[in-house]
Amino acid sequence: MPLLDIQDLHVEFRQTTKTVTAVDGVSLQISPGETVGLVGESGSGKSVTALSIARLIPSPPVAYPKGRILLDGQDVLAMSQVDLRQIRGRIVSYVFQDPGSSLNPVFRIGSQIKESLQRHRPSAATDSEVLRLLRLVGIPAPEARIKAYPHEMSGGMQQRAMIAMALASQPKLLVADEPTTALDVTIQAQIIDLLHTLKSQLGMAILLITHNLGIVGDLADRLVVMYAGQIVETGPTRTVLTQPKHPYTQALIRSVPQLGANTDHLISIPGNVPSPGAFPTGCRFHPRCAQAQPSCRTIAPSLQDRGDGRSTRCPVMA
Repeated sequence: MPLLDIQDLHVEFRQTTKTVTAVDGVSLQISPGETVGLVGESGSGKSVTALSIARLIPSPPVAYPKGRILLDGQDVLAMSQVDLRQIRGRIVSYVFQDPGSSLNPVFRIGSQIKESLQRHRPSAATDSEVLRLLRLVGIPAPEARIKAYPHEMSGGMQQRAMIAMALASQPKLLVADEPTTALDVTIQAQIIDLLHTLKSQLGMAILLITHNLGIVGDLADRLVVMYAGQIVETGPTRTVLTQPKHPYTQALIRSVPQLGANTDHLISIPGNVPSPGAFPTGCRFHPRCAQAQPSCRTIAPSLQDRGDGRSTRCPVMA
């Protein structure tokens, strides 16, 4: 049984004058111990999908008119707020992209990690357990860092502290939402290596959300590509990266700078991701697609199983 089973999820933001659909029919499964990469440009619906797993977006304005989210066998969309507080942290924990805004600037790092322990594992809320978590995420001199304030640590150390806080509750699923965006390239690589090590040591599942295909190749077992609120391609990571089927996935891969490539300029995808409420008819990628056919402007393709664990939403490239 999957640890996470999202079935035909629709997420709407309801305002006084209009309703916009941010996530449109997303289905996604993650098995225990598996790492899934969820990729796409900003505005594709990745973060809304991830936040919906624990219903972290206030309702209203958000609504879930259709679909199910089964987390460890429990239907998240049918839960009360009391039940939701039990799964947040205990079953699923989050690491966000800007640790500086996630950490409380007026409390020491150790006390913030201990607060998470007190909430989910009160018997383990000790300085020795906080030190163990700091060592686990590779923070040097943890005896000194436990007393540090967030501003006294670098961005990379802050992110490691955030990961330690997320792991304090021993979750079954870690959602890492753009965990390296605010960091320089060297620190990005260190954080990805850390997540890879933690996955091996702890056996937890990871949902890694990013717009950067360059960081998922060595960590994710499967890749899910989103565009304009829909999944457009899924499959084993190496297969998708080396043999992409959907034009959007192909364009994303082409836009990643290649080390040693002899090119005069970077390749980009023309145009922008359409805003929710302004999605084009037919294939949502067709206004930006160099391979679009006349039918792409009117016929909305469905996500089709192509075999070998792969699915795509493009009949032209099937």
